[in-house]
Amino acid sequence: MTLTVASFNIRKAIGTDRKRRPERVLSVLEEIGADIIALQEADKRVGTRGAAVPHELIDDHGHWQPVDFDVSHGKLLDILPDHPVTAPMMGRLNTRNLGWHGNAILVRKGTRILDAEALDLPTLEPRGAVMVELEVDSGPVRIIGMHLDLSGLYRKKQVDRIVAHIEARHAHMPTIVMGDSNDWRPDPPCFSAFSGRFRLADCGPSFHSRKPMAALDRIIVDKAFEIERSGVHRSAAARKASDHLPVWARLKR
Repeated sequence: MTLTVASFNIRKAIGTDRKRRPERVLSVLEEIGADIIALQEADKRVGTRGAAVPHELIDDHGHWQPVDFDVSHGKLLDILPDHPVTAPMMGRLNTRNLGWHGNAILVRKGTRILDAEALDLPTLEPRGAVMVELEVDSGPVRIIGMHLDLSGLYRKKQVDRIVAHIEARHAHMPTIVMGDSNDWRPDPPCFSAFSGRFRLADCGPSFHSRKPMAALDRIIVDKAFEIERSGVHRSAAARKASDHLPVWARLKR
């Protein structure tokens, strides 16, 4: 049985045309047809901190459901007084986040979710990761979505924290780690903790979407899986939807 996974930094649904088009993000994901998707920059960073791709739009689209990590960030709106004049307007704003520090996971509708958790990572800037354990046709699988440190100072500590969390889980199950590494090197030293149990899917350069030169977006696969195929999704819609192209891998267990 095969499982298709994908990772996409959607840049808050703002495309290379500088327009926020969340429906365009979903169209690109539909082109890929993945069973499980890790998103980065899936929430607005300031203000309402709401989802860049609203929950209602995902529901209407019908293919995927977002994993609920039962966490949210503080919002600027939280410090505003509950005034009878402004309250109705505030109630219409989208303040419901999709993930944790912009990391979100979408799964096929009907997929059984066993457990889900948001992870704090050591960092100088707001960063985190998310984890979900699922029951799929080929058996249980653990997915971790991440967005590593931009400066590079904390990437190794962040990967070490992720691997330590995997090893501390009460149930052993095949694990896939996906996300934006923010590392331009072909074999990032910060990935040393993944050696032994994991290997990198050979997806290719995904940044910048107009002229891809850097393989920033990675899929790290448990050796319990065979990587049948992997790559970068380079459609015309994908080139316009974000400054990153999505990466994908088809796995067999």
